Amino acid sequence: MVFPKGKLIAIMGLSGCGKTTLLRHIGGALKPTMGCVKVAGQVIHELDQDGLYAMRRKMGMLFQFGALFTDMSVYDNVAFQMREHTDLPEEIIHDLVLMKLHAVGLRGTHNLMPSELSGGMARRVALARTVALDPMLIMYDEPFAGLDPISLTVVGDLIRRLNDALGATSIVVTHDIQESLKIVDYVYFMANGVIEAEGTPDEIRASGKDFVHQFVHGEMDGPVPFHYPGGDYRQDLNLGG
Repeated sequence: MVFPKGKLIAIMGLSGCGKTTLLRHIGGALKPTMGCVKVAGQVIHELDQDGLYAMRRKMGMLFQFGALFTDMSVYDNVAFQMREHTDLPEEIIHDLVLMKLHAVGLRGTHNLMPSELSGGMARRVALARTVALDPMLIMYDEPFAGLDPISLTVVGDLIRRLNDALGATSIVVTHDIQESLKIVDYVYFMANGVIEAEGTPDEIRASGKDFVHQFVHGEMDGPVPFHYPGGDYRQDLNLGG
């Protein structure tokens, strides 16, 4: 897989095929048993602790369902990385936090606690925190999960606009076919540990591969069968003979 600078790439596939595991390799949480992951020319699993920490400083991660710190305000959630990774004075952090929240349309929520936010609002605050340090690489793990249609469209649009505004590279792990194909530049389909298909959104929509067609159109049966393999049905019901 190649993730060019400035592009928004989707990784799709069935649950358990390795999408989130791939993100963990990119972030250095896991080390590969074969092959390697390079970010900005550096092999991630060869970095020492300080090198990995410095590389992660250039990455942003939006976790599934946001993963906001529940005992911190919206403001402190977004300010967290700035305080952790920089020596910026608090007055500059204040302005930067409000700018990031303004970018996702939630500047007015800065004094609220995560429990006071709707699911869509919490995801947008998490997005503001993800881009707090203007990362060169942004990773999204199921950013659309559990969102209502309006929030889903808003988050999708923000992912596209923030990527373009930052000139970043974004990787989106998602099951949401229709929303993703509206915003991404390229798609990789994973299955059984390999890339089954890849291409632009138009190429994916027009794909003649049975697996891709089944996935894109949400068909019940196909290369991924409806029935889990089992014995003879009549015999299981003692109807044999």
